[in-house]
This record gives sequence, C-alpha cells and structure tokens, in this order.
Amino acid sequence: MEKNIKKVAVDAAKKAGKILIGKYKNFNRGAVKLKAHHEILTKADLLSEKIILEEIKNSFSDHKILSEESGQNKNHSDYLWVVDPVDGTTNFSMHNPLWCISIGVFYRDKVVLGVTYAPILDELYIAEKGKGARKNGKKIKVSKYTQKSLHTFCHGRENKHFKVALKYYTYQKLNELDCRQLGSAAIELAYVASGRTESIMIPGANSWDVAAGVLMVREAGGKVTDFKGKEWTLKSSNMLASNGKVHKELLRVIKRK
Repeated sequence: MEKNIKKVAVDAAKKAGKILIGKYKNFNRGAVKLKAHHEILTKADLLSEKIILEEIKNSFSDHKILSEESGQNKNHSDYLWVVDPVDGTTNFSMHNPLWCISIGVFYRDKVVLGVTYAPILDELYIAEKGKGARKNGKKIKVSKYTQKSLHTFCHGRENKHFKVALKYYTYQKLNELDCRQLGSAAIELAYVASGRTESIMIPGANSWDVAAGVLMVREAGGKVTDFKGKEWTLKSSNMLASNGKVHKELLRVIKRK
C-alpha cells in the first residue's frame, strides 16, 4: 500500500466528520430530497463527499474513486477508493447518532484499508490488511458466541431485496435472541468486528456501504461471503458477515425456502 494512504483516509474522514457534526445538530428533516425509492439525499452527504474527494485527489490525483453520490471517475490505477460520505443518512436526518463516514481502499481489486468514522459516537475504526482492526487505537476481535446471538440486517433498494431481508428477519426474530436493522451497514459491520453483534446480512449490498467494513470483519477474525458462501468481492450482489462461528448456520437460514 502506498505511503500516506491511511493518513489521508483518516484525515479525510475526520475533516468531513467535524463539519457534519455541526450540520447534524441543526439539521431540518424537511430539507431532505428523494434520490431513489426509499433513499434520501441531504446537502450534508454532498458536502461530506466534496471534502473527502478533495483530500484524496490532492494526494493521489491518479487513483480511481467510486463514491456513492458521484459515481466512479475515469482514472486508470491499481488503486480504487470506495467512499460513502454519510452511511446512515436517514438516521442522520432524524437525529439518530448511528451514522458514519466509510472509506475503503482497494489495490488490484483486493481491499487493503478500511476506515469507518462515527463522529457522534466518537468511534474511529481502522483495518489494514494483515495488520488487524482497531477501534480508537485498541485492537478489536469478533465475538465467540454461537448461542443467544445478536444479528443485524440491511438491504438494497429493490423489492426483491426487501423480501429476502423480511423473510430472514422474521425467522431470526422468532428463533434467535434478536435481529435488528440499525440503519448503517458500515456501523453494523464495525459492530460485528468489535464483537458487539454476531452478524449482518445484506441482500443487494452496495460496495460503498460495505467496502471498509468487509476488511474490518476479516481482520478482526470474522468471515465475509456472498449468500453462496463464496468470498465477498466488489462484484458480489449480496453479503453475509459474521464472527465465523455462526456463518454456516446463517447461510442455511438465508437459503431456506
């Protein structure tokens, strides 16, 4: 990984986060716009994206960037930055603190750095390939639980994604300790990595929502696959991340007819 990539990613997340805290405290939900079915957009998303992209371009002008709001640039590089300027925009709009900034860096299609920053929670998660995962500088590990497990879920924007998620939620709610949708896939992945929950499943997973968190879970000792049990990649259309110990059983639940 090129020198200073981690510093630029962390600095960009913190710089955007500092601005977003002020926007969050004074946010008026009437200002939101619908960008797609069940998806909203705020000026805060666009402002955060502008700050982060400028930081990246100032240091690595030749790198590829894929961002939720701007899409992908036309650069040719072995490096790809995958950015979600505000993951959990709906939470942000309703003054729920579970939102964050998510930045994942790929080298030749392999994720090598993940940064997730939740400003209101004051939690900074960093994962480096081969170097583990940390929250506010302290090493984190997935849980060891197989019983009384806590699961979360998210979903893409299509009706077929809703149906898979609802079916899964219903089964888990009736058979496990609990299953919840927290509204920020990046935070939910960080929770799996830090042992707060045992899993998150996402039909229709967007790469910008999960890029950083995928590495987070893997470096914390967990497992991340698609619904067929194959290793998650940028081309995967769905995702299951867990502590590894409950993974096989969760894949079975997902595949239930």
